Amino acid sequence: MATLYLRNVPDDVVRRLRVLAARNRMSVSAAALRELDEATRWVDIPELFEDLPNLEVPTSEILDALDEGRSTR
Repeated sequence: MATLYLRNVPDDVVRRLRVLAARNRMSVSAAALRELDEATRWVDIPELFEDLPNLEVPTSEILDALDEGRSTR
């Protein structure tokens, strides 16, 4: 595992991390790591889409089906 040092962290951010940490009974480092993990998960999304099959369904067809489904409610 790597070590990451952050400099010039605004006081507001540190205060909010302390609040999160206290609420969850964890250290500030653990709270910061959890938040960084959540904030960076989107990076893997394009790779997930690459594994999906291309069904070549036109967007207009999808939108029409959504509109039809909503109208039957």
